[in-house]
Amino acid sequence: MKENIYWRSAFFLVGIVVLSLGIAFIIKGGKIGVGSWDVLHMGLADTFGLTIGTWSIIIGLIILAIDGVFRKRLPQIGTYLDMFLSGIFIDIFNFLIPNPHTLMLQIIAFIAGVLLFSFGCGMYMVANLGIGPRDTLMLLLTQKLGWSFGKSRTIMEVTVAILGVFLGGPLGVGTVIMAFTLGPIIQFAFEINQKVYKRCTGKESLLLQSN
Repeated sequence: MKENIYWRSAFFLVGIVVLSLGIAFIIKGGKIGVGSWDVLHMGLADTFGLTIGTWSIIIGLIILAIDGVFRKRLPQIGTYLDMFLSGIFIDIFNFLIPNPHTLMLQIIAFIAGVLLFSFGCGMYMVANLGIGPRDTLMLLLTQKLGWSFGKSRTIMEVTVAILGVFLGGPLGVGTVIMAFTLGPIIQFAFEINQKVYKRCTGKESLLLQSN
């Protein structure tokens, strides 16, 4: 049992680091386009005021409240750790990674960011120690509607992007790419990490069954 929790903790923490690195790379390739949720956050900030970070927290809390109503329980501690740790690592990586000065380097940074973010999401979700608000919503859609991770993520990303644009948020080519590719990539990354986790622990992640 102790060995299992060590593996779960390792998958969780490494996954958070990897997805944070991915977000930092996406930010560096920002001229290509930001993620759907950032489109929404920026649209809300432009329409109603407050900062983008503040709206990120507010939306996260709303999602957790909705999830709590349906599940009738509080989020795991990992959900809160995800919000704080990812913010810290994003700032660290954003400081360490140099700004790309050419379009080609920005494209490379964007693609690397999407892949790292998706793989990190799949990795820390396998640990089943709690997931971030937006991944919580994806999992809720998966469970309640019987959709795959890929379908849930794609519909979620497209919906928030449209809402964000309606509120005045920026829309780039990268936003559209992320909206339609994050779901399938995260689905694939989760399946890979599920296999790796089983090899390490001898057990499968019970994420879907236990949430």
